[in-house]
Amino acid sequence: MSAEKPTNLPNLPAEEPVDVLVVGAGFTGLAAALELGARGVSCRVLEQAPEIGGLAGSFDVGGRRLERFYHHWFSSDDEMLRLCAELGVSHLMEPHLSRTGLYYANSVYRLSKPTDLLRFTALPLADRLRLGALALRARRVRDWRELESRTAEDWLVSLGGRRVYDVVWRPLLEGKFGGYADKVGATWMWTKLHLRGGSRTKSGSETLYYLRGGSEALLTALHKRLLEQGVDVRTSTPVEAVHADERGVSGVTAGGRFFPAREILLTTPPPLPADLLDGPACTHPAVPALSRQLRQVDYLANVCLVLENDRRLSETYWLNVNDPTFPYVGVIEHTNLDDPAHYGGRHVVYLSKYLPSDAPLYRMTDDEVFAYSLPHLKRMFPAFDESWVRDHHVWRAEHAQPVITPHYSRTMPPTESRVPGLYLASMAQVFPEDRGTNYAVRDGRRAAALIADRLRHGRATRPTTATPTPTPNGTAQNRTHGGTHG
Repeated sequence: MSAEKPTNLPNLPAEEPVDVLVVGAGFTGLAAALELGARGVSCRVLEQAPEIGGLAGSFDVGGRRLERFYHHWFSSDDEMLRLCAELGVSHLMEPHLSRTGLYYANSVYRLSKPTDLLRFTALPLADRLRLGALALRARRVRDWRELESRTAEDWLVSLGGRRVYDVVWRPLLEGKFGGYADKVGATWMWTKLHLRGGSRTKSGSETLYYLRGGSEALLTALHKRLLEQGVDVRTSTPVEAVHADERGVSGVTAGGRFFPAREILLTTPPPLPADLLDGPACTHPAVPALSRQLRQVDYLANVCLVLENDRRLSETYWLNVNDPTFPYVGVIEHTNLDDPAHYGGRHVVYLSKYLPSDAPLYRMTDDEVFAYSLPHLKRMFPAFDESWVRDHHVWRAEHAQPVITPHYSRTMPPTESRVPGLYLASMAQVFPEDRGTNYAVRDGRRAAALIADRLRHGRATRPTTATPTPTPNGTAQNRTHGGTHG
């Protein structure tokens, strides 16, 4: 594919051409750029935000940078641990025993270890035993394809019974997915249960990892390495259109300039690439079908209220909320995992809510979100008082959670599209796992390896489909002609 300036833009200033142009500077895009740079492929990254990081972007709390949306890692997050080692920041990745709980019927139940189930009096003893057995039975499933035709509700009821589902699982699914709850695929829930089981110690406690300095420390090291490789990373540069004719892609326009490239990797949520492809700059005959496929992926937005308190709210790190009258699905007290001394003595609490982007809560001002949340917090934690809050922040993400439905592998966007030179890697293509930074790094590297292979060997044939196939550990690889994507 040549990187010529399109003939329909004769007067548009052009940048120096590169082999690969990556759109989006989250962990997927940056990991792809890192892999390409290591392979000697010329690369440029364009990011619309003023900083890199995507959903792992940070803000200041007590003189320390902290993620806008909560982050932690599991002991099984091999790609993230490998990246830290590669960039020389492994010493910053610290293990912490976490304490989890569940809020139900105005009570908080500790659920950090299997033995805590015996004290979960919201269920009769027989159902508590069924709940414990459910997790064990779920982890025995090795091939996700066994579950792909089923909904999470159908599968969970079959494993633990209706009462366990109504008390434990239904509120979590409805809190996470709202009106989509009864459409969520069993593969999504299986991955959650499988992953959490792998992060527990022999005693049953869960060990989580957090970077001293947060994701910002890793992103800083990653950005430095990219610059050393000669990768051109540009922020505050929103892409306006992808250019592709019958020969394939030729570049993108951004800020009134043309950025030529032989190959293009789009790492943003699928609705955004669909917008970039819809227009007169994209005339390849495969574009309309690809655009329709990208728009089939349903997404939920997220509102995250972050409190800086002068004292601890509770002793729990992760509190699942199984109360439909409470506006948030989770209360995550970050400083019960990381030391409050790292944040000037502030106790940091995230309150997270997934919702449609047209929901009233998403449209409220920051102060309205805070005021709306206070009485609910008071009800959950009777001792809580507004005077505890030294500062508050509200962060929003329009595309935070793709909705994974039964037979999702049939409609999931491919890594390598039918438009020559156009590739896609986003959280909507993390399957059967749920989206997360570990998989973002993995998928960015895989996409980069595929692109480098295409540059090296050419494209005599094009992929006709992207069919996930199981790996030995039960995860999926999204197979295209000559490459894989997970």
